[in-house]
Amino acid sequence: METTPEVNPMNLIMDVKVSLTVRLGSCQLSMKDVIGLAPGTIIQLGQQASDPVGLYVNDKLVAHGEVVVVDENFGIKITTLVGSEK
Repeated sequence: METTPEVNPMNLIMDVKVSLTVRLGSCQLSMKDVIGLAPGTIIQLGQQASDPVGLYVNDKLVAHGEVVVVDENFGIKITTLVGSEK
């Protein structure tokens, strides 16, 4: 009788694509202000430039990090994983 190798259930999901989002900050505006947005409008976010940004996987916060520039592209350097802060 042949035995089949054990299948690791985690291997079944390792190639599933997820959406990563970096949240720099947010604010609230009235609909009147949103309708009035135009090129050149500056929107002040409720976050300091030195504050860490949030890294979200499918809208769930998983890490915090710092914005970095890599070859003229934005990136994120992960500083803490959610749940690992002590």
